[in-house]
Amino acid sequence: MRIAFFINTPAQAHTWRYIIENLIEDGHQVKILARNYDSAPVLLDKYGFDYEIYIEPGRYRHLRSLQIIPHVWHGYRLAIRFKPHIIIGFGIIEALTSFFLKKPCLVFTDSEPVPLQNYLNKLFSSVVLTPDCFNGDFGNKHIRIPGYKELAYLHPNYFQPDPGILNELGLGDKEKYIILRFNAFDAVHDIGRRGFSLSDKYKLVRELEKYARVFIRSEKKLPIDLEAYNLPISFDHIHHALYYAQLLVTDTQTMTTEAAILGTPAVRCNNFIGPDDMGNFIELEQKYGLIYNYREPDKAIEKAVELIQRPSLKEEWQQKREVLLKDKIDITAFMVWFIEIYPKSYKDIKQNPGLQYSFR
Repeated sequence: MRIAFFINTPAQAHTWRYIIENLIEDGHQVKILARNYDSAPVLLDKYGFDYEIYIEPGRYRHLRSLQIIPHVWHGYRLAIRFKPHIIIGFGIIEALTSFFLKKPCLVFTDSEPVPLQNYLNKLFSSVVLTPDCFNGDFGNKHIRIPGYKELAYLHPNYFQPDPGILNELGLGDKEKYIILRFNAFDAVHDIGRRGFSLSDKYKLVRELEKYARVFIRSEKKLPIDLEAYNLPISFDHIHHALYYAQLLVTDTQTMTTEAAILGTPAVRCNNFIGPDDMGNFIELEQKYGLIYNYREPDKAIEKAVELIQRPSLKEEWQQKREVLLKDKIDITAFMVWFIEIYPKSYKDIKQNPGLQYSFR
């Protein structure tokens, strides 16, 4: 089978990594069409994947919705040469490309607050896969999975933490550290969204470094004095650092879920949070107690200071993590199976949703 993957962000590179490796190992031809954004191409290089850049990131955020047309055109132009049997991705570019190619498209999404994108996915995708806690409905095309996309690369079947990261960070075995992760809020779906202000970031560092070493990973350039806290590791080592961290404080989305899966307490703060928040964050807080969600930065900072002073914080969170992992499936194993025998897999899951739990 010839399978085309669209990879637009580093998180998507992580998500599809082991799925692609397994498909190639099973003898399928895989074509990766990548957006030249952030560290996505760097990660694909590190994973040893061949890929083609189909688009460069746009400069003007308020015009990015209009850039869908050239993005689809460039994706179509490269995909048609490959003649894929199926297209896989996270959004509307791949869905529209598959529509023009008259080929099936499987889309995975976990983001509810993007109504236009979700409408187009429902219209043009063949199947939309989401976590089972997703607060939305894609009709008969919808497959709900007991898991998060981050489990595709952080499930214990694939991820084993490397304690060597502590040496890379210049830390002793028992030295505590905290990761602060800040978003740039420059994506189309981030228009009107915000997280920690610059003064909030200074306050976080000032309050938290009383209790542990503080490292920052920021998508946006920071003042020189905050740059001194930069997390000095490569992108492909970030999950090892996150596993051993005592705490994550962030205004981003994906890394919050990653921390929860790894058993690291996370305090998330942005104005996505509220009654219409994404289902995975509601579940991780209310069902599993692995994260805390706040719209107000002062409350988030207060909670972070409280957590870092708990003596058995990590041990408590590792126990919560085990509860979560027992409830969820191996997303990679499930997706490989689903892709390889599609459309039969779609019919099988619709007839017997419990079949998913055989992928542990």
